Amino acid sequence: MTTRKATKKPKKLPVILPAELTQARRFVKTRSAQSMALFEDYTELIADLSASMGEARPTDIARRLGVSHATAIKAISRLKREGFVTAQPYRGVFLTEAGEILAERVRTRHRLVVDVLRAIGVPAEAAEADAEGIEHHVSEITLNVFTKFLRSRN
Repeated sequence: MTTRKATKKPKKLPVILPAELTQARRFVKTRSAQSMALFEDYTELIADLSASMGEARPTDIARRLGVSHATAIKAISRLKREGFVTAQPYRGVFLTEAGEILAERVRTRHRLVVDVLRAIGVPAEAAEADAEGIEHHVSEITLNVFTKFLRSRN
């Protein structure tokens, strides 16, 4: 006969909910960031492809984002409607002035997040991968603190 060793159940911590309006504001911000993340990822990639290859073809965009060609075309159509890109049949996708501004803002934010993660010891590859998610959800307040943190280290 084998005896089982008694295991302790983890102690449950009390749940403290924020005020309803505060919590709702946080969730709205998150949903908005998730929606904008699509535009940001596409514009950043289109800028990078244009700089390195002269144009951003929907096929290249789809492969690099790990989505189907149809998904990329749908997203490009949304970007066109929102005024971030122009595209012509059988040609590449090009950023408008608004798209260029967005892509540069995203690239700057991405580099800042990566730099902070690297400064606290996160390995380069993990920092790059993690920044892809963090960069879309971080507030301007936090970005300013990140900048001050990095400056204080120099």
